[in-house]
Amino acid sequence: MQSDAATPKAYMDALPDDRKAPMKKLRAVIRKNLPSGFKECMNYGMLGYVVPHSLYPAGYHCDPAMPLPFMNLASQKNFIAVYHMGVYGDPKLLQWFQGEYAKRVTAKLDMGKSCVRFKKMDNIPFELIGELSSKMTVEQCISFYERVRA
Repeated sequence: MQSDAATPKAYMDALPDDRKAPMKKLRAVIRKNLPSGFKECMNYGMLGYVVPHSLYPAGYHCDPAMPLPFMNLASQKNFIAVYHMGVYGDPKLLQWFQGEYAKRVTAKLDMGKSCVRFKKMDNIPFELIGELSSKMTVEQCISFYERVRA
């Protein structure tokens, strides 16, 4: 469910009432913990946290006009989703996240390759998402991306 919003503020303003509070809290915790250099923008119809072209001019290989994605946050039809490229490609980071999730949340982890889905808003581990946001610097993100692409 992609949004047509042109800005993160417009995206947040357009959310259904039951999603505004958890999305606002997730956005705040991500922004607070995100290492410097990442930029918040609209990316693929979601809130995106990206490596801007000013730091990585090549952009994303699928569409070089787009900045290199790192994280996304989205309110989908039946859940809130957090997408993180690090857990997709770094087995150590994935293992850390899965272990910490099991310690902090009683609900089963609902996860795809890079997507963590939260169907119940009371099961969102906000602090853990903040910690996950802080685990990769811009430089590490670029290096990881180039290594995986090679």
